[in-house]
Amino acid sequence: MRTNFVNFLAYPVVLIAGFFVFKKDNLSVKSIQKHQESKMTFLTSATRPVLYGPNDETFESYTKDLKEYSLATPNSDSFISFREALAFKESQGKYGVVNTLGYLGKYQFGMSTLRTFGVNDSLAFLQSPRLQERVFLKNLKYNHTMLEDYIEMYEGKEVGGVKVTESGILAAAHLSGVGGVKKYLRTNGSGRSRDAYGSSVRGYLKKFGGYDLSRVLD
Repeated sequence: MRTNFVNFLAYPVVLIAGFFVFKKDNLSVKSIQKHQESKMTFLTSATRPVLYGPNDETFESYTKDLKEYSLATPNSDSFISFREALAFKESQGKYGVVNTLGYLGKYQFGMSTLRTFGVNDSLAFLQSPRLQERVFLKNLKYNHTMLEDYIEMYEGKEVGGVKVTESGILAAAHLSGVGGVKKYLRTNGSGRSRDAYGSSVRGYLKKFGGYDLSRVLD
């Protein structure tokens, strides 16, 4: 009889204790899940920068609309191949990169260049892949306009031991500016200037030569 009475009292105690243990474990699992989710959110924001815009754009909508300004073609020598090869050289293709000299984004633009295209907010620029792609295309077209005579004059010729092509000239202009390319070509490659990281006009002429950019430049 005593044993039955003890069991009668013990059973509810076990149930109550089990409830609190389960609740504690459940809270622990939820805490871990919440921590993992916040960690994933952090990683996502680090690898996929937040986009700003009047329509609250998402990264997914940006990638769907990429063709709008990449004008990509299936050819191996297309604009998109040129663009991504140049971006990898500049920043490994990362939108959020700022180098030690203050150059910004996937294509490593300086603020003086960005202001030319109406961009004054460096943080907003870093966080918007759409804006970075548009500035890159605008800058490419601007450099093409400024160097059109030089492209016509030097394309197909060898300067400094490198065959000159339109895409090579434009890549070199991205590195050193229009003036740097003109000087290099006028001096027949004698002024082989390099930037702080060792990249040169000659190197860019060679590395990025031979791409067909006609669909975005014509």
